[in-house]
Amino acid sequence: MIIAVILWLGIACGASVLMTRYSTCPGTDGTAPVSWPGDSQLSFDGHRNTLLMFLHPHCPCSRASLGELDRLLAQVSKPPSVELVFLKPDGTPSDWAETDLWRSASAIPGAKVYCDKGGLEARRFNAATSGQTLLYDLEGRLRFQGGITVERGHAGDNPGRTALRELLQEGHSQQTKTPVFGCELFEDQCQKGNLLCKP
Repeated sequence: MIIAVILWLGIACGASVLMTRYSTCPGTDGTAPVSWPGDSQLSFDGHRNTLLMFLHPHCPCSRASLGELDRLLAQVSKPPSVELVFLKPDGTPSDWAETDLWRSASAIPGAKVYCDKGGLEARRFNAATSGQTLLYDLEGRLRFQGGITVERGHAGDNPGRTALRELLQEGHSQQTKTPVFGCELFEDQCQKGNLLCKP
């Protein structure tokens, strides 16, 4: 009985350590282009800042990213143009990207939702992890890249949201890059819609 209890505690502790490590391990850090790509089909707004967020429609971590974005937009007096870009790999059903996460994104006031067929735009902007957020200014210059959660699926104050708020309200921030916490966009098991996709 004692041995069984010790084994159970060991397994429970090990699983807890692995889950903590997973939740605090950032995804692949893709470096976004410093200028808006001229061949992009996404909407660039020359009258205000343009914010992009790249999302995997089956990533449970990204619900927190959308929540943080919604909070950010409510905090700023000059909201940017927002486009939420959902990956849809080739060969997937027509409604593959239209998940509950897609519907939550569609409910964010002022945000446009884009279906990225084949991941062309994600590759064009070097986005590799769900939740990766980019901010471009009126001249098409990259001002921020990174995530707006402090760990996977965790809502709350974080450096990314703070930096974006400063950039949108004051035009500058000391922080222009943060880690992204989410599922890999192009990993095989993620493309199949596995809810436990990992980097």
